[in-house]
Amino acid sequence: MTADTAGDAGAAENGFRRWRDAAREALYGPDGFYRRPGAGPAGHFRTSVHASPLYARAVARLLCRVDEALGRPPALDFVDMAAGRGELVTGVLGALPADVAERTRPLAVELAARPEGLDDRIMWRDEPPEGVTGLLFANEWLDNVPLDVAEVDASGTPRYVLVRADGAERLGKPVAGVDAGWLDRWWPLPPEEGLRAEIGLPRDHAWTAAVATLERGAAVAVDYAHGAGARPPFGTLTAFREGRETAPVPDGSRDLTAHVALDACAAAPALPGARLLTQRDALRALGVTGERPPLSLASGDPAGYVRALAAAGEAAELTAPGGLGDFGWLVQPVGAGEVLPG
Repeated sequence: MTADTAGDAGAAENGFRRWRDAAREALYGPDGFYRRPGAGPAGHFRTSVHASPLYARAVARLLCRVDEALGRPPALDFVDMAAGRGELVTGVLGALPADVAERTRPLAVELAARPEGLDDRIMWRDEPPEGVTGLLFANEWLDNVPLDVAEVDASGTPRYVLVRADGAERLGKPVAGVDAGWLDRWWPLPPEEGLRAEIGLPRDHAWTAAVATLERGAAVAVDYAHGAGARPPFGTLTAFREGRETAPVPDGSRDLTAHVALDACAAAPALPGARLLTQRDALRALGVTGERPPLSLASGDPAGYVRALAAAGEAAELTAPGGLGDFGWLVQPVGAGEVLPG
């Protein structure tokens, strides 16, 4: 890839834009991927929410822990960020004890239109409310917050990567200003041609804004993640369409995603108590272990044994090393004590 000597403005005239602008339109524009009717994200990729109802039950247990930490307030908010078609919020609401469910105000945050048949108790908005008392849960949201991509040129200088709607790329201007500062702190690039980084500053800002909606409670982000010292040398930008990974082309036909520098997000709100842990450890703390049922159950309750064995398989998938178990969880309490010990 060669640098575009005409600069970013000249490149834009030829249909090239920085990745952040191209991805924003492709995902969230009028004809963007996340605004299209139909099955929604579940028709293109599988998340923990879709893998097993055990996930929603674990989140329900976490909401109950937040409820206890807050002294069981009269109204308890559950905010499901990037709610898709409402699968998680529906599962959480159905898994809550009756006394907690009666006080819970469930809210789905999603740009797409409210799906038909959704529980009438679930509010549907395109942005989170202010003054939340309870739990804000963002499952695979931050990886879809558009960001810019940087690549090192032949002289060792990081430059913005420009992209066209058909996926063709070229290099633009050198990375500068706050973006350069973010790279220096969180993802420094050695002067080796072709190395890439994804500039996570928009994710830091998005997470800080989400946490700021909390009056009391906790915010949790769950996502593909990496940390300082283990950044991927060529970035992680990719796409999914109809259940398969495919080339990242910003044409609106596919999900565009990149792993999240959760350590940078954790530092952005400058609040105490932030914790980073794997999904494996988080779900185990919430009672999802993947342990097989005892064989003795098979003789006394064959049907129960089959159900328990199926649940163990689902739990194993949710906590598997090298798979969903390696997802990162960022837990940020706000005016509350520890809600996820361990």
